[in-house]
Amino acid sequence: MIRAAFFDIDGTLLSFATHRVSEGTVRAFDRLHRAGVRTFLSTGRPPVLIPPMPVAFDATITMNGGLVYSPDRVLSQNPIGRQESHSWLDYAKHHRLCTMVFTRDSMYLAQPNDLGLAIRDQLEFTLPPVADIDDLYDLTAYQIIAITTPDRDAEVQALLPHCRLPRWHHQFTDIVAAGNSKSHGMDIICRHFGIRQEETLAFGDGGNDIDMLQWAGIGVAMGNAADEVKAVADMVTTDVDNEGIEYAINKILQ
Repeated sequence: MIRAAFFDIDGTLLSFATHRVSEGTVRAFDRLHRAGVRTFLSTGRPPVLIPPMPVAFDATITMNGGLVYSPDRVLSQNPIGRQESHSWLDYAKHHRLCTMVFTRDSMYLAQPNDLGLAIRDQLEFTLPPVADIDDLYDLTAYQIIAITTPDRDAEVQALLPHCRLPRWHHQFTDIVAAGNSKSHGMDIICRHFGIRQEETLAFGDGGNDIDMLQWAGIGVAMGNAADEVKAVADMVTTDVDNEGIEYAINKILQ
């Protein structure tokens, strides 16, 4: 029996082509709710970058588990350690890398470049206010976006021993505290609502969704998911532009 369904945003709920939630997904959410299934959002985005959507959520995992909240309370929060955030900012300054820092309530961009602007256009979100990188050292960061390609990942990880780098895009990686993940957020939510792990369903498409799909009772990879995501999923559905969520829900609840 499924009692909870968790959804990634980019490439899962939102198409990279239309940047909208499809009509089929709205129908799928209605079917879930009629079946008594709670729906939850699970994203790498910070709260300020979650767009309005025509579907409802009982609680939200943001910043890859860095901040988890329901409509009436914060369930968990775990920011990046100050030493780790300083190490990253030092590295970004030295290599002139574009970076974004997300606090609990705000976001900032430092050292913008063409690559950062191209990512903005692909994901269709408004860039944070531009700040001098030196002004970011005093912030409590819940998540950092490092706009770098995978060839730097090992070097950056070595600088940040108490952080994880869940990469879901070739041109940038998220940086979060080591204990944070989407599956950690799922565990917090399920304990709060009294839901067993085997009663959960999760949808995702990116590298930062792998632990979520593995933790869920049923992990569903979108048809547009990366191969490594499909490899860990219990089910692969059609892609986000071909009603992948509705297709899977109809199969699972039949």
